[in-house]
Amino acid sequence: MGVFDDGCGECCSSWKDFCWCLLCIAILLAIALIVVLVVAFGFVVQPSITVDDASLTRLALAATPTTALAYNLSLALTFRNRNWAMSMKNVEPLEAAYRFDGQQFDRIQLADKGAKQGPKKTVVYRLSSGSDAAAAPGLGNAGVAEFKKENATGTFEVEVGVTGKVSYTARITKCKIEATCKLKLQLAPPGQEPAAVVFQKVKCKLAKAEKNC
Repeated sequence: MGVFDDGCGECCSSWKDFCWCLLCIAILLAIALIVVLVVAFGFVVQPSITVDDASLTRLALAATPTTALAYNLSLALTFRNRNWAMSMKNVEPLEAAYRFDGQQFDRIQLADKGAKQGPKKTVVYRLSSGSDAAAAPGLGNAGVAEFKKENATGTFEVEVGVTGKVSYTARITKCKIEATCKLKLQLAPPGQEPAAVVFQKVKCKLAKAEKNC
């Protein structure tokens, strides 16, 4: 029976064996630490972006020299950093672009360059914007025809494109963020509150990540 034999077996039956035990434990702890660091900082998980709520109270063709849209749109856009150890920092402003029939008619800044978002943190951007004549020259005759078609149903298909570029803690690579949120928005009937129109949460589709992102 060794001095340090307290039920742990014969491996620690002497000072020499005890030192070897400590060395083995230290090596195992070092390996575990390396694994944790690799998992925490070696792999980037793209953010999750959803539109949790949205309401459209106006969308009409505007009478201007060029094709334009008069609109009022409100939405709650949720942006979640899914990495459990890495913070995100905007190296470019985070923006949302509104599109109808594939053509952009407005652009909204969500967050400034330099804005940070901690690991596992969620930010909700509540946007409310409108215009009496948001230029959409790319609509053309085909876009106008699509507008008339959707206007007849009272339900419009509007895309929200989210773009930006971020850096992550302890990583050199700067990663682009490109997401598309396809919304089907029903205009509230005259005299009816927008809240009475039910909106189904939409998960935005992110573009394939670049290498190391």
